[in-house]
Amino acid sequence: MRPAPVLAAALLVLSACGPQAGEGGEGTGAGAQRSPVAYAFTDLEPMGEDDAIAAEVGATAIYVSDVRREAAAQELVEDPAALTSADPAFQQVLSELIEQRLLALEARRQELDADPEARRRLAAAEERILGNILVETAVSRSVSEEAIRRVYEEQVRLIPPTEEVRARHILVATREEAEEVARLLSEGEDFATLAAQVSEDPATRFEGGDLGYFTREGILPAFASVAFETPVGQVSEPFETEFGWHVLTVVDRRNQPRPSLEEMRPRIVRFLTLEGIQSLLDEIRETYPVTRVAAPAPQELRAVPEVDRPEDLPGESGPDVDLPADPG
Repeated sequence: MRPAPVLAAALLVLSACGPQAGEGGEGTGAGAQRSPVAYAFTDLEPMGEDDAIAAEVGATAIYVSDVRREAAAQELVEDPAALTSADPAFQQVLSELIEQRLLALEARRQELDADPEARRRLAAAEERILGNILVETAVSRSVSEEAIRRVYEEQVRLIPPTEEVRARHILVATREEAEEVARLLSEGEDFATLAAQVSEDPATRFEGGDLGYFTREGILPAFASVAFETPVGQVSEPFETEFGWHVLTVVDRRNQPRPSLEEMRPRIVRFLTLEGIQSLLDEIRETYPVTRVAAPAPQELRAVPEVDRPEDLPGESGPDVDLPADPG
């Protein structure tokens, strides 16, 4: 399982929860022990037997795995494992990592990593990365294909049936024109052909007046009242809306199909991800007591947003969040 793509929202949430640079206890002097993050890139080893060196910068190495990891973080590729040195994206990321390594080496040479503020920032970065790794491990168990399907089946059962119709219409400016359209249709004129000839609706004119499927709430009330009362295959009497005069025919009537697993997957993944993070934090708080010393004044307190409940997942009421669809 590759948890990282699924956890984009999770990692952002965790980063927002963690302390920022400059928070915590008092800084120490320049002679204190330095953060291991400051020296990490000199001790890197290959991630496997086939993890080749992509570039050497001074006495340090940048590995192929480093390039692939960064390419995935930047969402430049769908499958980082397939990225090779022949790909432009590989060379682009490698150039960025080389420049980043050059800057870091020079910063170390100037002993900028010994500065108390720099040490705070390095420690904060290390804290966030370690927290993200923990979240990846924990949430990968929550956001499984089995869990996604379980939530989907639970939610689909809760969606009430909704009637929808598919209709064609012809829009004209006056009642007289609409009555003439109705007369021609009653004499056997083809609806789609007549719509292409006389309809003033540019969006549907050359589609034979086809509006597709819509629910009662998804269209003008005056239009819906006629469309949902007209039997399938019949032509309505002329009627007026704010756009002009219409004549319509109902092509089909059905219960709205329930959303597929793939349609609901992003919302379910988001729900399970946030639920997994909350469960993890609740468990950890039992181990590490927290005392908020710098507490805000009562009027400054803000409620923490709740995790989306499962009942918010289906339909248009759910959060409009574009998360990756594949948890594994």
